[in-house]
Amino acid sequence: MKFICVGRNYADHAKELNNEIPKDVVLFLKPDTALIKSKDEVYIPEFTNNLHHEVEILIKICKTGKYIQPEFSENYYTEIGLGIDFTARDIQEELKIKGLPWEKAKAFDGSAFISNFVSKENFDLENLEFSLIKNGILQQVGNTSNMIFSINKLVSYISQFFTLKVGDIIFTGTPAGVSKVKGNDILEGYIKNDKFFEVKII
Repeated sequence: MKFICVGRNYADHAKELNNEIPKDVVLFLKPDTALIKSKDEVYIPEFTNNLHHEVEILIKICKTGKYIQPEFSENYYTEIGLGIDFTARDIQEELKIKGLPWEKAKAFDGSAFISNFVSKENFDLENLEFSLIKNGILQQVGNTSNMIFSINKLVSYISQFFTLKVGDIIFTGTPAGVSKVKGNDILEGYIKNDKFFEVKII
């Protein structure tokens, strides 16, 4: 299993971090060791002083594919979920200034939180609202209709570079509103009005 993550896929998020709006898909990977084992608690790594939450719609690949055409992309996933791409923002900023890869800031152990997955059949994936509440306050709200690159385009594009295998998970990008997390913060994630997770920061 691998995590394939899409950066800057919502224009408002790119703007809030003073990044250019991409003309091409921005990709990075997380290894399987990034998976957070507990569904209830997340630990802040000792090497960062500015850990950010980035809530994202997830899709889980259900069959192996390479060079998938966009019109066939929907055949390669049957389930969606909600996750958090945890980012060591202070480290990422240092790496960006130096023109270096982001892995230390994005792919560290415990940087990928995922909810349970459900059938995609109950959702309109081209107009799907999702959100993150921090300590009872609405922090992030997104809608897949605002993606720069749609889910099906992402599946097709990614498969040109990486063979997609059963169980791979794609993080499809985060909307604006990312912020620092601190000990004892409570994060709740929703797709529409359905709660997909609640997690405590340690």
